[in-house]
Amino acid sequence: MRPLEDVRIVSLEQYGAGPFGTMHLAELGAEIVKIEDPSAGGDVGRSVPPYAADGDSLFFQSFNRDKTSITLDIRTPQGREVFHDLVRSADAVYSNLRGDVPEKLGIRYDDLKDVNPRIVCCSLTGFGMTGPRSREPGYDYVLQALAGWMSLTGEPGGPPQKTGLSLVDYSGGYAAALSLLGAVHAARRDGVGTDCDVSLYDTAVSLLTYPGAWHMTAGYEPVRTSHSAHPSLIPFQAFEAADGWLVVAAPKEKFWQRLTVVMDRPDLAGDPRFATFADRNAHRDEILPILEGIFRTRTVADWLAPLYAASIPCAPIHDVAGALTDPHTVERDLVAETPHPDFGTVRTLRSPVRVGPPGDDRAPTRAAPGMGEHTETVLRGLGYDDDKIAALRRSGALGAAGAEKEI
Repeated sequence: MRPLEDVRIVSLEQYGAGPFGTMHLAELGAEIVKIEDPSAGGDVGRSVPPYAADGDSLFFQSFNRDKTSITLDIRTPQGREVFHDLVRSADAVYSNLRGDVPEKLGIRYDDLKDVNPRIVCCSLTGFGMTGPRSREPGYDYVLQALAGWMSLTGEPGGPPQKTGLSLVDYSGGYAAALSLLGAVHAARRDGVGTDCDVSLYDTAVSLLTYPGAWHMTAGYEPVRTSHSAHPSLIPFQAFEAADGWLVVAAPKEKFWQRLTVVMDRPDLAGDPRFATFADRNAHRDEILPILEGIFRTRTVADWLAPLYAASIPCAPIHDVAGALTDPHTVERDLVAETPHPDFGTVRTLRSPVRVGPPGDDRAPTRAAPGMGEHTETVLRGLGYDDDKIAALRRSGALGAAGAEKEI
């Protein structure tokens, strides 16, 4: 058994951050019952270009493997009844909506505690359910701007830049998944559920970590650094070689000593200007041009061989293709392959969350579901018969007849 096979989560999720969080729980065995609003065409992620088909996309496939999809409009009386039956059978209700929407939809703990006193209501919102921005929509790009990330990213003197990936969204998904698991554990122990008020804003600000602590405690003013350099440890950055780029890091003094040998510059190790972290940081304008000049004298491959041999932290700067075909990616079983009627074999990235013996901790994975693919199966699991399901269809609570697409 996988660790979370006894956990059922009813999810009102959409786009990236929310589905990203539950996908890791699904890979660990949790049952994710994904409610898709038929009046809105389901999860908006299904229509994200450029690789989109009829009601599906490679974007959607990237965030929704191993889940169950039902169509349900919980704003209708009939849909609300079904939703409450699902809540009775579940450990958690999970959502990623604007901060004021959980109250409007009635998916907070106070709204559902009479249905299931042990239910956990985890809401991942842009700004949380309190505070002056709670009613604002929150997206990764917006949060990177507000949280100061863009002021730190890019070359000195250049325009503000976001990170290449939606790291606030993804980190928010992890934070929500962790909060949900903690609350489910407490609910099983104590018999009482709760709310989890998780936000992308809190996530983004908290990830300022040590630069934030330095600023608030010691008055440090963060600045951009050339070639993505560490703010205080030297060397710890990208270097241009004769034919490309590599990263070299010396986060311990022993690595600096080894590096001077690899570079055939033992004199640098004995230079009092460069003897310690603090010395090299104080003389960064002197040491960095020297190092940059040395690294330009050899190719990336010529540098990597002796650096690896000396156990100095280093890496070539891959493009996406290089990262996905690296032998370590293959050996770590990070790519999932699932069949799809429109896209053929879909290759997506598996979760880094792993439980089990090394090399024996991967379970088979399923493609992301078609919209409403499991509606009837889930309803029958709740005890609904043909007549009740037919009545729900006539009411419109499940969407237009024939709207489900099977994969």
